[in-house]
Amino acid sequence: MPTYASREVGDPSQLRRDRQSMAGLKLRRLTELNSRLREDLERERIPVSQAAKSIIAYCNSTRDYMVPSVWGPLPRSDDPYAPQQNATCCVVM
Repeated sequence: MPTYASREVGDPSQLRRDRQSMAGLKLRRLTELNSRLREDLERERIPVSQAAKSIIAYCNSTRDYMVPSVWGPLPRSDDPYAPQQNATCCVVM
């Protein structure tokens, strides 16, 4: 039959301190969660319809160079995505 060693219980005051530190950790986490939730509640809210109108107005007023079918062709001088023209006539390798 196997023999089992008895487990030492340890100092009761140490167990109490460990429990208190765990309780303190839980309290700190709950306090942080509570403060984050309060910040979320204080954040300004707007209706979805108002947000959608704002996005539509921005898209209609801001030129998108990647959608020429909507805005028409773009002159090379204004196109930030066009390859840059260098003044040199040859490349030395």
